[in-house]
Amino acid sequence: MARLAHRLAPLLYLQRDEWFPLERAVAVVHPTRPIIGYHLLWRDDVHGAWIPFTVPTDEEIVWVGHDPSGAPTDIWTYWHGKILHADWRGRGTPAVDVQWGKHGLLPRGIIESDLPRFQTLNSFYAFHQLGVIDILLGRITRPGPSGFFHSYRRYRDFTRLMRSGEALDVVVRSADPTAILAAVFGTPYSEKPPWP
Repeated sequence: MARLAHRLAPLLYLQRDEWFPLERAVAVVHPTRPIIGYHLLWRDDVHGAWIPFTVPTDEEIVWVGHDPSGAPTDIWTYWHGKILHADWRGRGTPAVDVQWGKHGLLPRGIIESDLPRFQTLNSFYAFHQLGVIDILLGRITRPGPSGFFHSYRRYRDFTRLMRSGEALDVVVRSADPTAILAAVFGTPYSEKPPWP
């Protein structure tokens, strides 16, 4: 199962100006379902860093479904409170695009107009332009970018490749990974849904 988790680990296509590094990565193999959850812990989130008692981390998740032969069949990603899905049969190595500063995950090749209303890349780009004060306030308490001062085209430029399989800290088998994630990520952490 550890070999399968490494083989199916998604390629992460980061926006080329991404500031925050990936700190930890945990693969959770479900014991009874053909699915593996990849929990990614980024150093921080671009928004809200100035709010007292915020934890300087950002957890995101991509789940990869597979068939009995170990070939990928589905990808689900956590996108700002919503779970997105893409059929991945015959598409090769699972791959996702990683949003600048917020680290929301998009199945690579998703049609942007299919994203939930007010959670499109257009909306987030506009919010970043309006939220520069929030970003600058965050720099008072923690290091980070001053904002995103490039075009919308560049905001959608997911060209920096990272192989999440090379970053895996732990591979575990569990239906409820809460205790394991707390041990690896520390507490508190986001505790997003463990499975789609």
